[in-house]
Amino acid sequence: MEREQKIDRIKELIEELNKYAYQYYVLDNPTISDKEYDKKYDELISLEKETGFILPYSPSQRVGDVILSEFQKYTHKGRLWSLDKAQSLVELKEWDIKSRKFVEEYNKTHEDKLPKVSYVLTKKFDGLTLNLTYDDSGILVKAATRGTGTIGEDVTAQAKTIKAIPLKIDNKHLLEIHGEAIMTKQAFDAYNSSSEVPLKNLRNGAAGALRNLNLKETAKRNLSAFFYDIGYNEGDPFRSYIEMMNFIKSSGFPVDDYMKVCSTYEEMEKEIDYIESIRNDLNYDIDGVVVVIDDMRTRELMGYTIKFPKWAIAFKFEAQEATTTLLDVEWNVGRSGRVTPTAILEPVELAGATVKRATLNNMDDISRKGVRIGAQVFVRRSNDVIPEIMGVSEDSLEGTKEIDPPKNCPYCGSELVQDGVHYFCENTLSCKPQMVKSIVHFGSREAMNIEGFSEKTAEQLFEKLDIKSIADLYRIDKNELLTLEKFGEKKAQNLLDAIEKSKNCELSSFIYALGIPNVGKKTAKDLVKKFKTLENIIKASLEELVSIQDVGDIVAESVLEFFKEEKIINSIEELISLGVKTHHEEEDVKENSFSNKTVVVTGSLEGYSRIEIKEKLEALGAKVSGSVSKKTDFVLVGKEPGSKYDKAVELGIKVITEEEFNHML
Repeated sequence: MEREQKIDRIKELIEELNKYAYQYYVLDNPTISDKEYDKKYDELISLEKETGFILPYSPSQRVGDVILSEFQKYTHKGRLWSLDKAQSLVELKEWDIKSRKFVEEYNKTHEDKLPKVSYVLTKKFDGLTLNLTYDDSGILVKAATRGTGTIGEDVTAQAKTIKAIPLKIDNKHLLEIHGEAIMTKQAFDAYNSSSEVPLKNLRNGAAGALRNLNLKETAKRNLSAFFYDIGYNEGDPFRSYIEMMNFIKSSGFPVDDYMKVCSTYEEMEKEIDYIESIRNDLNYDIDGVVVVIDDMRTRELMGYTIKFPKWAIAFKFEAQEATTTLLDVEWNVGRSGRVTPTAILEPVELAGATVKRATLNNMDDISRKGVRIGAQVFVRRSNDVIPEIMGVSEDSLEGTKEIDPPKNCPYCGSELVQDGVHYFCENTLSCKPQMVKSIVHFGSREAMNIEGFSEKTAEQLFEKLDIKSIADLYRIDKNELLTLEKFGEKKAQNLLDAIEKSKNCELSSFIYALGIPNVGKKTAKDLVKKFKTLENIIKASLEELVSIQDVGDIVAESVLEFFKEEKIINSIEELISLGVKTHHEEEDVKENSFSNKTVVVTGSLEGYSRIEIKEKLEALGAKVSGSVSKKTDFVLVGKEPGSKYDKAVELGIKVITEEEFNHML
């Protein structure tokens, strides 16, 4: 590529990147993924270095981006620096060598020796930078965004909605403290569950909240924050970063619990591997690890480039978002007959895996996000769940095709029925996906507990033995089973024995096995506890159903509608005629330490599985909860307890061991 061509490419990249930055930071409406942006930015830096041609309005010449005109400007007392980045361990190693060399060279020529290089590693949060100013009486007087690094936007009122930020600290000197406003996955899901316009990602949620003039909207996003640096301080100077972090923590600022001191490159590499391994399990987004030199005097002597401090670097992880093309939509049928869409994507690398499919919840979700076939879509991967489409690039909609829901079931051809935002296939008897999943659910452990019953077996029963109803399970002949793939004499007999054994079952297991919408095992037990017999449950009124604790209108309506179906009643009568007998052992719960108490279990127990301890506690009249709150009465602790134990100690809730639990019984 000739020099003139390279200069033309530089101009083209600058125009593109400035447009993307405006859409991302000003409009809070990104039209490109972080991964694609970084790729173009790196190309620009490379070409600028190669040609020496740098325009004054290049993104490489500024720390931040344009300032929102709707907000008051605020001049930071201390500059907020951006960080140089390493996108490979080789680059990190080179920075480490350079830092050590600086200290060695200085110590050769000076008597006031610098200490041996020591690094502090912290997570690099993917949120929005906040700079808080506290006056000499310790009161929060200003909160501002990074902006250009020198001038930001005044978001004091918005920042005050973040409950973790202290409005007053015990400090008698003016200071500015830097942190990151973030949106947790929990807050993000809660917001999107009721919002007409869903947020595209966590960072977008945090940025949009702080750049919103409607404080109610800001508060609704329920932001969090972490603090990690003091950029301006009129008090005593800090001698080390660790000392600064201890001050930040002791002053009442929220600080992430991860902070590691490393003295060698090998230690840093090990820590980076660790943080990357837990990245998907965090309740917030990070996009790397920040590495800084601990000693402040070393920092002062190393100084800064035009853009970055020389004493710090950010190791960047692979992006968890990508942009790709939506090729088509596939419709799948679940056990309840619900027909749901799945996006078929142009394969794209995301978080170390090739992604070809993504979740599209329903037609309402598709409409809200403006998703169309042929459009460029933002795909996000979180945990090990199938990736989800978060939104579309507005620039890519020309020539795209609208997504239309199918009129007929993609498997059996039956006409679909719309119920709210969902579509259903009502052919429960001969629609393969429904029947197979229903059979598997019916035979599952917490239902009829038919051992050795897999989805593959259910598919064979449907396809080769023409099992088209649950009742047909109890009519299976051994000779028929022997015709199936991988079914020998022993396997066939074992399955028949398991089916026969399942005929004598607990009533709550039978209710759960029926697959009533919105009725899980606990609700099934609550129904049995209230009504005692199958007949009473079938005849129960809405008023009787909602009188049960934890049974609301939706669950009650589901039970009523389910038993109104004539074919359901016929199927139940058919099962009973084939020998299925339900029983309910009356639970005479005597008053005990756990009657009407809320109990949380954490860690692994020696004498009980999770299901067994849950059933045991419920049999004692206790309510088993999954989270610790002020309403919790006991926390039962096993080996390697998690954060629930810490929360219990913090709230002063009674903690009991497995041994103590058994003794109390």
